[in-house]
Amino acid sequence: MSAQTQPASPELEVAANAAAVAQRAKQAISLSPYERAWARFKRNRLGYLSLWIFIAMLVIATGAELFSNDRPLVARVNGHVWFPILSNPSEKALGGDFVTETDWKDPFIAELLRKPGNWHIGAINPHSAQSTDYFSKAVPPSPPSKVNWLGTDSNGRDMVARLLYGFRVSIWFAVALTVVGTLIGVVMGAIMGYFGGWTDLTMQRIVEIWGAVPELYFLIIFAAIFEPSLGLLLILLALWSWIGLSDYVRAEFLRNRSLEYVKAARALGLSNMQIIRRHVLPNSLTPVITFIPFRMSAAILALTSLDFLGLGVPASVPSLGQLLLQGKANLDSWWIIFPTFMLLTITMLLLTFIGDALRDAFDTRKS
Repeated sequence: MSAQTQPASPELEVAANAAAVAQRAKQAISLSPYERAWARFKRNRLGYLSLWIFIAMLVIATGAELFSNDRPLVARVNGHVWFPILSNPSEKALGGDFVTETDWKDPFIAELLRKPGNWHIGAINPHSAQSTDYFSKAVPPSPPSKVNWLGTDSNGRDMVARLLYGFRVSIWFAVALTVVGTLIGVVMGAIMGYFGGWTDLTMQRIVEIWGAVPELYFLIIFAAIFEPSLGLLLILLALWSWIGLSDYVRAEFLRNRSLEYVKAARALGLSNMQIIRRHVLPNSLTPVITFIPFRMSAAILALTSLDFLGLGVPASVPSLGQLLLQGKANLDSWWIIFPTFMLLTITMLLLTFIGDALRDAFDTRKS
């Protein structure tokens, strides 16, 4: 056997592995804790890919008007350039008879755009969440077609647009609820955990009493008294969403407040706020960061469930829960409930994969 094909000895393999481990350890020492966590997160390919897919979905949903809109992005009519997506002109401004906003699906406008010199650039899907094609001969809910790729709902509105705009409402509501609930939970947990003693005992009893209040009853009562709105729903859900997180933050503060660097900071005369902000809080954020995707999942499911029960957003706001309710009422219209269910399932899976990757990334036992 030649020297080139002869296998390496076990001693050389051990030495090579030891050198590789030493090199990785040297590189890890030069990185900050968050940089090391990001490196571990990227090694989780499923979580890393899920993050980019979720970001792409979020960007598309945020700019929903650019992808699904019944108004052109830009149009040139009779020598004038209009941007209807920003400001829809009146029909009279285009040469018509009415002073109301232009209906770009009107046969008169369609004929006007076909004249020489006139043109327009529209969205990929020429429907918005609230638009109804009154000139369509299909009876809603209509199945998928060339005009409506996923069909229409029971009110004749395009399903692609309803899903896109409904997902935007759900995801940004989840972001807002997660941010508000996380801030409250961190503040409450920090106060209980850092000061301890009677402060901790008193606040713990208050949290236990507040957590025993039936949240759903409050939602039903407020839905009967006030007009439904996203702002009101955000406030009501935020009143309870912080309780679980505050327990984890409290435990982290109880553990970190007795460490040597905190005692040294007190000896140097730093105020409690300075010690919390500079030393204890940065080292207590692991449960906060790792729980964010799961909290967003819970917020999306909460909004969808409340909309399904009729306790959520107004009927004028596109909602995934409303689509599920329509699907329940039209069981033979599979194009309503199936895409909505799949969108929710994919979103939940992506957030779960991201959350698992974050949990592993902040596990200090993993190099």
